[in-house]
Amino acid sequence: MFAIDRSSPIPLSKQIETQLRHMVESRALPGGAKLMSIRQLAAQLAVSTNTVVVAYDRLVAAGIIDSQGTAGFYVCTRNDEGKSIPDEAALEAGEEQEPVWLAQQANDQREGVLLASSGALPPTWLQDAVPAAAIQRALARSSAGMASRCPPQGLPELREHIALLLRGIGVDVDAGHVLTTFGGTHAIDLVCRSFLQPGDTVLVEDPGFFLMFGRLRQEGIRLVPIKRRPDGLDLDELEAACREHRPRILFVQTALHNPTGWSSSAANLHKVLMLAQQHGFLIAEDDVHGYFQQSPSTRLAALSGLDGVIYYSSFCKALSPALRMGYLAATPALLKVLMRTKIHSILTTPALNEYVLLEVLRAGNLRKHLERLQRKIMAARNASTRQLSAAGVQFEQPGDAGIFLWGTMPEGLDVDLLVQDAYRNKILLMRGAAFSPSDTPDRHIRFNVAFSQHPRLSQYLQERLEAVAGARSSLDRMHAKKPA
Repeated sequence: MFAIDRSSPIPLSKQIETQLRHMVESRALPGGAKLMSIRQLAAQLAVSTNTVVVAYDRLVAAGIIDSQGTAGFYVCTRNDEGKSIPDEAALEAGEEQEPVWLAQQANDQREGVLLASSGALPPTWLQDAVPAAAIQRALARSSAGMASRCPPQGLPELREHIALLLRGIGVDVDAGHVLTTFGGTHAIDLVCRSFLQPGDTVLVEDPGFFLMFGRLRQEGIRLVPIKRRPDGLDLDELEAACREHRPRILFVQTALHNPTGWSSSAANLHKVLMLAQQHGFLIAEDDVHGYFQQSPSTRLAALSGLDGVIYYSSFCKALSPALRMGYLAATPALLKVLMRTKIHSILTTPALNEYVLLEVLRAGNLRKHLERLQRKIMAARNASTRQLSAAGVQFEQPGDAGIFLWGTMPEGLDVDLLVQDAYRNKILLMRGAAFSPSDTPDRHIRFNVAFSQHPRLSQYLQERLEAVAGARSSLDRMHAKKPA
C-alpha cells in the first residue's frame, strides 16, 4: 500500500495518517473505498495494532474515514468538499435552544465536522466493548427470546452485577437498591418527575451539566446556581443558598465534573452532606464520568450510605451508546417512588438491552476495557493539553483525568464569535456560557481530549488567537504613541 520510514523522527502513526490522508485527497482511495483492517495494515507494515489505531482514530476525527463497526473502515464520500456550513446554521449568542442544538449536532455526527467539544468518545474507541457474540448469548439466555419482558426495576441478576460495581467504589448496596434506566439523562428525568413540583427550588452547579437547566425550567423549577471550584462546590455559597431558598434537591457531580473535569475532595463532600442533613434537601449525585477515573475518589453515596442521596450513573459513555443503559441507586423508600415514576413514563427498559449488558458484565471484560480507555484518554489529554497550550489556550486548573479540558481563551477574544466561526469551518466548540444556568459571559471552552488532539483544531485556534493578539498589540502601540 505504502512504505514507512523507521529512521524518520516522525512517529509511525503520524506517517500512516499522512500517507492515507494523501491517498484520499489524491483520489487514490476514492469515496466509499474500504480500508484494510487494523490488523491487516499492522501486519503489512510490521507495526503494532495500536499504531494503526491511533492513525485511524485521527482520520475518523478529521472526517476523512468512517468506522462502520464490524464492517470496517471506509473513505468518507464527500459531496460538499471545500464548502463551509451555511451561516444560517451557525450559533446565535444567547440562543435559548443552544444546549439542545449542540447535543443534536454532537450526535448527528455530520460528515467532516470535528466534534472538539463533544461529550462522547469516538466510536472506534468503543466498537469492541460489546462483541457480537454477547448479543447472541443474550438472546440465547433470555427466557423468551425477542418476546422477553423485563421487570420494571431491571433484571435481578443484572442489578446484582451493578451492585457489585458500586461496592467496588465504596457504596455498600445490594440489588434491591438498584433501578435500571435508559442512561444518565433518563435518571435525571425520573428524579425530577418523582420529587419536584413547579415552584420548587433546586441547587445546581455553575458551571454544570448544560442539558439539565432547560429540563428543570420546563417543569417550572427555580434554579439557584452554586459556583463549582476545583475541590467541589463553593461551601459559603451553598450554605447561604440553603438558608435563603430552602432547596428541595441539589444536583452535583462529584467525580470528573462536566465540563471542568474536576473531582470533589472528601472534606468538601463531608460539608455538603452536613448541610443537606441540616437543611433537609435531597442530593442527586451524578457519576456518569466516574468510569474514566483511574484512582476512584470519594462519593457522596459512599459517605452517606445512600441516606438522603440518590446516586446515578450510565454505561453509555464508557461502554455503549447503542445500549442506552444506566442505573439509579437509592434507599428502598426513595427507590419505590422512582420505580413508580418509571412505570408511569416508560413502563420498563428493554429486556434485550439488559440481557446484553448482563452478558458483558458477566464475562468480566469491563475492567480491562476501562483500563484501555483510561490509558487512551490519558494519552489524548497529554497531547491535547500540549497542542492547545501551544496555540494559546490556558489551563489554570486542568484536572487529572477524564475526557474534558476546561480551557480559558485570551482576553479580548469574543468567544461567541469564535464558536460561530469555528462551526462555519466544521469545528464544533461549546462556549463556557452554555454550561451556566445564567448564561453569563465566560471565556472558557470545553474541549473533548479524544477529538481535540487533532492538529486541525490547534492550527485553527492558533491562527485565530494570533490574529487577536496582533490586533491587541497594534492598539497598545497606538495608545503608546499618543502624546501625554
